[in-house]
Amino acid sequence: GYCVFYDECGRNPLLNNTLVCPMFDQGENSTYACCTIKQLASLEKSLTLSKAVLVRCPSCAYNFAHLHCINTCSPNQSQTVKVTKVLNVTELNRTREAVVGYQAFIGKTFADTSFQSCKNVRIPATIGGYAIATMCGRYGAKLCTPQRWYDFQGDSSNGLAPLDIDFKIIQEGDTTGVPEGVVPYDGVALMCNETTPTGGDVCSCQDCQESCPSVLPPPPVAGHFTLLGTDGYLVISIILLILLILSFVLYLSVSCLVASHKNKKKGIHRGKGKDKDSDKVTEKIIHPSEVTCAETNSLAAQAFLSSQFRIWGTIIASYPLTVLLLSLIVVAVFSVGLKDIKLTTDPVELWSAPNSRARQEKEFHDTYFDPFYRTNQVILTAPGRKGHIYDSLLFGPQNFSGIMSKELIIELLELQTRIQNIEFWSDDLNRTASLKDVCFAPLNPNNPSQTDCAVNSLPQYFQNSLDNINAKVYMTHSPLSFKDITDLGMSCMADYGAPVFPFLAVGGYENDAFSSAEAFILTFSLNNYARSDPKFKVAMQWEKEFLKIVQEYQKDPKNSFTFAYMAERSLEDEINRTTAEDIPIFMISYAVIFVYIAVALGEYSSWKRLLVDSKFLVGLGGILVVACSVLASMGFYSWIGIPSSLVILQVVPFLVLAVGADNIFIFVLEYQRDVRRPHETREEQIGRVLGNVAPSMLLCSLSESVCFFLGALSTMPAVKSFALYAALAVLMDFVLQMTAFVALLSLDARRQDNNRCELLCCIKVSKQRPKKPNKGFLMPFMKKYYAPVLLHRYTRIIVIVVFIFMFCGALFLMMNVKVGLDQELAMPQGSYMLTYFQYLNKYFEVGVPVYFVTKKGFNFTSVDGMNAVCSSVGCDQFSLTQKIQSYVAIPANSWVDDFIDWLNPQSKCCRLYTSGPNAGHFCPANESSRFMAYHTPLTNSQEFTAALKMARELADEITVGMRSVPGTSPDFEVFPYTYVITYVFYEQYLTIVNEGLFNISLCLLPTFVVCCLLLGLDLRSGLLNLLTIVMIVVDTVGVMTLWSIDFNAVALINLVTAVGISVEFVSHMTRSFALSIKPTRVERAIEATAKMGSAVFAGVAMTNLPGIIVLAFAKAQLIQIFFFRLNLVITLLGMAHGLIFLPVVLSYFGTYIIFLWVLYV
Repeated sequence: GYCVFYDECGRNPLLNNTLVCPMFDQGENSTYACCTIKQLASLEKSLTLSKAVLVRCPSCAYNFAHLHCINTCSPNQSQTVKVTKVLNVTELNRTREAVVGYQAFIGKTFADTSFQSCKNVRIPATIGGYAIATMCGRYGAKLCTPQRWYDFQGDSSNGLAPLDIDFKIIQEGDTTGVPEGVVPYDGVALMCNETTPTGGDVCSCQDCQESCPSVLPPPPVAGHFTLLGTDGYLVISIILLILLILSFVLYLSVSCLVASHKNKKKGIHRGKGKDKDSDKVTEKIIHPSEVTCAETNSLAAQAFLSSQFRIWGTIIASYPLTVLLLSLIVVAVFSVGLKDIKLTTDPVELWSAPNSRARQEKEFHDTYFDPFYRTNQVILTAPGRKGHIYDSLLFGPQNFSGIMSKELIIELLELQTRIQNIEFWSDDLNRTASLKDVCFAPLNPNNPSQTDCAVNSLPQYFQNSLDNINAKVYMTHSPLSFKDITDLGMSCMADYGAPVFPFLAVGGYENDAFSSAEAFILTFSLNNYARSDPKFKVAMQWEKEFLKIVQEYQKDPKNSFTFAYMAERSLEDEINRTTAEDIPIFMISYAVIFVYIAVALGEYSSWKRLLVDSKFLVGLGGILVVACSVLASMGFYSWIGIPSSLVILQVVPFLVLAVGADNIFIFVLEYQRDVRRPHETREEQIGRVLGNVAPSMLLCSLSESVCFFLGALSTMPAVKSFALYAALAVLMDFVLQMTAFVALLSLDARRQDNNRCELLCCIKVSKQRPKKPNKGFLMPFMKKYYAPVLLHRYTRIIVIVVFIFMFCGALFLMMNVKVGLDQELAMPQGSYMLTYFQYLNKYFEVGVPVYFVTKKGFNFTSVDGMNAVCSSVGCDQFSLTQKIQSYVAIPANSWVDDFIDWLNPQSKCCRLYTSGPNAGHFCPANESSRFMAYHTPLTNSQEFTAALKMARELADEITVGMRSVPGTSPDFEVFPYTYVITYVFYEQYLTIVNEGLFNISLCLLPTFVVCCLLLGLDLRSGLLNLLTIVMIVVDTVGVMTLWSIDFNAVALINLVTAVGISVEFVSHMTRSFALSIKPTRVERAIEATAKMGSAVFAGVAMTNLPGIIVLAFAKAQLIQIFFFRLNLVITLLGMAHGLIFLPVVLSYFGTYIIFLWVLYV
């Protein structure tokens, strides 16, 4: 062969500022080359840009240069190159013939191997983009082939090639179209996992799949727990069901045998007697000698408490006005703190403990880096427009969706421009503010103009220029190209200087088929200022104007889009809005409860005494006592600096009302059913009645208060503050009931004794009060019908079996309850955010961005340190970025890789400070650094939680690997951090199950201890009390699974509340049974059910149910699910266990304490 062209002879007249002759650096002392030294130097410069993006893979860069070396400088140039176009070029008054086009013939094996070595090389700065995408023109990485790759290299219109080269890839043995004397070049091309002759290492795993090390497959994901080939929890539940039923049957059998034996031995008849209500009983009567010391202590404790409360009640009833005044003063003093009340609405402050891992990581990130930017977004679709198929000569049939039209792109640009031009007066800046005052401007953060603001959208591919759009609308398969490879020659970069990633511009496409996208995505990013920063208010004000414009645009009938939108402030705005809108619902709920209490407390012996015997003012007083206890609690904690929350405002009054109403009913009904003894004053009667019921009220209130105080040990701020507020409110409610309400009842009793009408105290009625106590309707009904039927011999067996089945079924369901809280549930029905969440889940191709942040203690300046982080050639195969790549949707953006590329001798760039006191100096990264990637799309809280768990496991694995690098601090750490509150909010679900078990266990503990202590160490009653409450909680969680109620912090608060309400259903009944003096367990269960069960039903169940049902009409889904559904379940299950299961259990296993004591005395 021979040289076809040689040396440089000027500039190509067909191009601007491009050298004519292609050049190649063959190295020193090269022999036989069709190049001059000047040509080689120029070739080296010409290849710089291409090699800069390929140098991460030395074999790729070598292959790339190899072909141009052969074409330009091979001594056998004539065998592979055929000149097709020459021109006369005059330079320095000398005219010479110059080559401006030629054909190059390449063997297919060489071409394919070269292409394969380069096709997976990445550009880290583009967050995982492929280098080949910038070198294949309009085809991008996906549609690029060896022929298209070489066609781009030989296209002088791309701004890179100095002349036109027509590359011909020839199949081995095929001579068709090959000129005579030409031999297609088929030299040895290197594979990406081979070293280069010049000593270059094999390419990294990230750029070359063949270089990836063989790793053990991950352990199989733990499947669902199974036993005997089926669901393990179901098997355990069935076994437990069988064991419990068999144990119960065995207990019945043994009890009958033992009782029969003792009766025969003592000559006691058994099983055929009747009590005074003519109920058949089969229980034995215990001899006084069986009374134990513990049983003696029990009655002594009851006698002591009753006597003390009797004295207290008599004193309070004797001075009602003084007591009411003092109570009012105390409440007023506590309530003064309300002036300093602070409502926490920030989700971070509500659900994440200050010392939690996520909070600490967030504070670290925000300290060393700016807080994550604020996102304001519009997702637009055009569902009514038909798409079309375009049969492209280059790409083949292409599906263009209806939204991909010039008219809609221009309309999107108009909306974008309108938003960008937002201006408003800012009091904080004392001037007109605009987007540039608050926008995120990554390339010019100190003094940004409007075009520096990071706005991501499809029009950014045209630099937001209407002229560019009008010039020619087309679709490119390489949106990350440096330059548009068409006759337009436009840039593909956004106007703020960065590339626009396709997944931030369009959505609803598959496999990078951008032309089939179903949605436009328009995103405005703002700086996320601290709430104390004046610019925070400016950003909030800009977002308010943004929402106003978008909402106006949505109402415009001329707009062509159907769309969803959100601002960073939207979540908080919508939560606050729905809370305000649902306040009337809560007010109606409380009003319904008040009306019920006022009506249900009345005696109603005759129409003439209707206004005398009514208890409207007593009911109002009871409601005011509840309100005052809540105000006192809120005022006290506000005074000492513990913030409140909307959950507290909604739940605590409801809880205290349930507890307080029960105590009110028990006290008032006991007074109405009581007959004043001879020579006993009204005040003494009230004191005696209070002595009878106050220990039971103390038992419940103290159990609940201690329960909530222990609940304050929770690490969740919302649960902790709720527990503190609820504990003090319940305690204050009991204190006010023992003082103010007793005084109020004393005044009302005085009025009723004087036959004065309520509200119209000056009017008296002539009809006297009946001397027979008014037992109402409920107590006689339960005594005569309900209790005997419930406690019938066969009914009791059925009840035990049914509730055992319910408990075991609930245990199985409890193991399948979902954990989490989707953002959608926090939004009211009809909220624009619900539509946004639907669009987000449907159209977004990636999930939230995630940073892997390195803390202090790692030396990035050492070779080992850089190798442990980077992903390019020579880096550790298990480096930080290599590991991240295998887990996330978009590989990590690594500044270390960029820095290594910049240090390439071909580049003049360095990592330097661009401003500030260190301007021009090297920017070290010894303190902290971060590497950005993206999660896969996440649609619900379970997926977010799993992503957090996986990201932490990955970060921990990376930490272990990087700590092994010499010179690394032993406390060095890598942690994941993502969008604003994502990890901070979802972190709670990693531990909420354990947190819930801990909190509920702490609440159950005092119910047992207090019950035992106040009943004089009555362990049996305490255990039965505890058992019933546990069953209520377990059954509640089981029903949560059936009714699609997820377990989360809000549910946990309600379950803690359930323990408190369950105490009301259970403890009163347990104590009433323990104090009964009936001769048998069955009779005592009947008496407790009739006497106390009626009060509990009227005071707890019927107080809660009307108010709960009203909540079904609330707009907020959170209230409908966690306040209506869950509280309805809690109330119904509490009523079922307290009024059905507990009396039956007591009739089998209850204590004999008081009856034995009576016999003994």
